[in-house]
Amino acid sequence: MLNYFVHASSYIDGNVTIGEGTKIWYFCHVQSNATIGKNCNIGQNVNIANNVKIGNNCKIQNNVSVYEGVEIEDDVFCGPSMVFTNDLTPRASIRREYKKTILRKGCSIGANATIVCGNEVGEYAMVAAGSVVTRNVKPHALVMGVPAKQTGWVCVCGNILNDDHRCPSCNKKYILSDGEMKGLEE
Repeated sequence: MLNYFVHASSYIDGNVTIGEGTKIWYFCHVQSNATIGKNCNIGQNVNIANNVKIGNNCKIQNNVSVYEGVEIEDDVFCGPSMVFTNDLTPRASIRREYKKTILRKGCSIGANATIVCGNEVGEYAMVAAGSVVTRNVKPHALVMGVPAKQTGWVCVCGNILNDDHRCPSCNKKYILSDGEMKGLEE
């Protein structure tokens, strides 16, 4: 008996690891050597390519293709129809090694955003819907636009920090140190 759910319309290739409590919905394809952690929710029409690693408690919404070269850590949200790339200079007739892209723990990628390969999205960062990420995103950074530029900072809970680096929702306090946001004890 499986300890995860896969809808009958989805295809799971050989040598795939799927964690307990994970749900894979309609019309998905999980390719060889992919690893999906525990308690993930994979929406409809998602393709997870060969050798992809996805952590625990991730949500990958409808119509996302997670290409080879992408690594997704725990607690990551990938919004509907967001896009990964894996080759900076694609040509149909030339096979290249894929660029590595890393989504760090707890980050969120908005609907229809694009993550250009070779970049890292930092822990608990937030990429606004429709943005195009062309360079690394700092932990807790809020980025938006084309190309994406930092416009603020976000809390672990996802809310935008106010001017004194405090979350208006959970009241967690942060400090800006060496250009990066770090949480303080409450």
